[in-house]
Amino acid sequence: MQQESAKQNAYLVALQQSFQRDWEVEENLLELKELAQDAGLNVVDSFVQKRSYPEPGTFIGKGKALEIGDIVDEDSIVIFDDELTPAQQGNLSDLMDAPVLDRTQLILDIFAQRAQSNEGKIQVELAQLNYLLPRLMGKGKALSRLGGGIGTRGPGETKLETDRRRIRKRISDLREELEKIRQTRGLQRQGRKSTEMPVVALVGYTNAGKSTLLQALTGSDVYVADQLFATLDPTIRRWDLAPGRWAYLTDTVGFIRKLPHTLVAAFQATLEEVVYADLLLHVIDASHPQSLEQRQAVEEVLKEIGATVPVISVYNKVDLVDHPIEVRGPEQAVSAKTGFQLDRLAEAVDAFFAANYSVREFFFPFAKLGQANYLRENAHILAEEFGSEGLTIKAEVDQKTANMLRSFQR
Repeated sequence: MQQESAKQNAYLVALQQSFQRDWEVEENLLELKELAQDAGLNVVDSFVQKRSYPEPGTFIGKGKALEIGDIVDEDSIVIFDDELTPAQQGNLSDLMDAPVLDRTQLILDIFAQRAQSNEGKIQVELAQLNYLLPRLMGKGKALSRLGGGIGTRGPGETKLETDRRRIRKRISDLREELEKIRQTRGLQRQGRKSTEMPVVALVGYTNAGKSTLLQALTGSDVYVADQLFATLDPTIRRWDLAPGRWAYLTDTVGFIRKLPHTLVAAFQATLEEVVYADLLLHVIDASHPQSLEQRQAVEEVLKEIGATVPVISVYNKVDLVDHPIEVRGPEQAVSAKTGFQLDRLAEAVDAFFAANYSVREFFFPFAKLGQANYLRENAHILAEEFGSEGLTIKAEVDQKTANMLRSFQR
C-alpha cells in the first residue's frame, strides 16, 4: 500500500490594527487555520503583528517579516489573513525566503479543489486569472516558489507562465462562456417562473448546514460534508410545503468573511439564483460562537450582490446548543440533522406565500374531464363531487392556475 505523502507545513500571519479586538483576530486566525487544513496543509504556528495600519511595502513591517523568516523552514508556506498587494507578496517572499500566500489565494485554491461542474471550473479559473494577472511580473519569483501546489492548483496553474496578453484573452473567453451560462440559467429561471411556483434560496455562512437542510427538507440525495465550501454549484429541488403546494428550493455557495471580490464577480451567474429568488432562508449555525459575526458577514455579501429579497433567518444545529434559541417573528430554530422543527419551517414558508392562494370552485363537463387533471396536479383539492352533467371540484389554487382554468370557475 502506497504511503500518503506528508502534508506541507504552513504558518499563519495576521495584522491586528488599533480598531480590532483580540478575540476578532483570534477568530479570524482560527478560520484561516480551518481553511488551510481544508486545503491540505499542516498548520504549525501563527503570528500576530500589532500595527496602527498596514506597512505599504511589507504589510507587517520588515523587522517582523525577517523574524518570521528565521522561524519558517524552506519547505513551508506562509499565509496572511488579508489580501496582499503584488508588491507586498513579492517583498515578503524575498524577506522570508519562502512561498507567501494571502487569504484570497488560499480560498481560490480550495475552490479549485472543490469545483466539479464545467461552470464551477470556469468560475474558479476566471477568479484565479483575475487575481494572478497583476502578479505576473517578469519571472514572478514569488509565484515560482509556489510551483504547482497550494495557491496554484486547478485550471489556473497552466496559465502562470503565459504572457499577459494571452491571459487577458483567456479571461475574455471565460467571461463569454459565463455569459452564455448566465443566459441559459436565465431561460431556466423563466421556465420555473412560468409555472408560478415560488423559488426559495438557501444562503448562509460556509458550513452552516445548508446542504444538509436541503437534503432534509426535500428528501434529495445531495453532497453533504463537514468542510468549508462543500457546495459550489447551485442545486435545485422540489420542496413540498403543504398538500398541493410546493416551491423550488435551491442551495448556493457558502459565504465567508473577507470573501474575495474576484470570487463574487466570477460567481455572479450562480449568485443570480439568490438575487432572483422569491424568498431567502438565511441558515445560521446556532452552535458557532461567532454566529452573530457570521450572520453580519452574509448580510454584507447579500448587500454587495444587490439581493433585496425577503429573508427568514433559520438557526440551524440547535441540537448542539445547550440553551434555548430565542427567535422572533418568522425566524426559526431547527436541526437539519435531527429533523427538529422542520415542519414548522415549512409552515412558516407556506404562510409567507399563502397570499398567492385562494379557495375556488370549478365545474368540468364530462366532455372536458381531462382538464381536471391539471387542477389536481397544481392545486390542493378540498372536495370532488360528480353530478348529472359533470364534475365539481373545490380547490385551493394559486393565481396562475385560477387564470388557466378561468372558463371552468363557478
